[in-house]
Amino acid sequence: MAKISTEERNLYQQKIKPYLEKINELKTREKDILLEIQKDSAEAALKRLTLVDLMLNLASYQMIIDLVSQMCLKVKDENTLNEGRKTLYKSVIYLEEAVTNYVDAPFSDYEEKLAGIASLDAAGRYLLVRKMGLAINLLENAYGDNTKWRWTFVELEGRFAAVAKNIMDLKSAVANTDPRSPDYEPTVFHLRMMKKLLGQAADRYREKYELSTNRTDDFKQGINFLGALRRVHILMGDREDAETVKKKQEIWSAKLETDIKRAETQKKA
Repeated sequence: MAKISTEERNLYQQKIKPYLEKINELKTREKDILLEIQKDSAEAALKRLTLVDLMLNLASYQMIIDLVSQMCLKVKDENTLNEGRKTLYKSVIYLEEAVTNYVDAPFSDYEEKLAGIASLDAAGRYLLVRKMGLAINLLENAYGDNTKWRWTFVELEGRFAAVAKNIMDLKSAVANTDPRSPDYEPTVFHLRMMKKLLGQAADRYREKYELSTNRTDDFKQGINFLGALRRVHILMGDREDAETVKKKQEIWSAKLETDIKRAETQKKA
C-alpha cells in the first residue's frame, strides 16, 4: 500500500469534518429520544421508529466517510465501516423492539404489538423497510465480497427480513391488495419485497450451514424462514406458492434429519 502523504491526510480530515458533525448530532438526538421513551412510554413504539430512521441516516454518513477515505487515501476505512455495521444492527434492534423479532409465528402472536404504530400508514411502513434494505445492501457492497463479516451479514439480513414482515398489518393486507384501496401500491410492493427477503434469508442460512458453520441451528433457522414465507402465502391466498414452499420445507427438513443422523453415527464410530 502506497504511503499516505500529509496533504492527502489533511484533505481527508477536511472533507469528513461536516459528516462527523452530523454523526455527533444524530448520536445526541438518539440519546434524547431514549430519555423521552424512559419518561413517557405512551408513544414508545413510534419513537423507536424514529430511532430506526435516525440510525439509518447515521449509517449513511458513516458509509460516506468510507467513500471519502477511498477517494482521498485510496483505502477503505474499516473502522468506520464497522461502526456502520453496528449502527445498522441498532436500527434493526429498535424496529424489533417496536414490532417483535418473530420469524415463523402467526400474525395473532404479535398483532397487539402493532397497535403502538397504528398511526403509521402502509406507505410509511414500506418506505422505512425499503430504506433499511438499501442501507444494508450499500454496507455489504462497501465491505466487498471477501470480507470476514460475510457470514455475519446472514444474521443481519435475516433479522431485517423478519421485521420487514412484522411491521406490516397482515390483517388489512388482503383488503389493501384490492386496486381500489388507497394503500394498494405500497402494500403490493411491501408484500413483494417481504416474500423475496424471507426466501433469501432461508437460502442464505442454508448456505451458511453448508459452506461455513455446519451448525444445525443455522439450517433450522433457514427452515423457519420458509415457514414464515409459507404463512404469508397462505394468508394472501397464494395456494400454489404455499404448496411449493411447503415441499421445499419438507425436503430441507429431511436433509437436516439425515445430516443429524450421519453426524451421530460418525460420532459413535
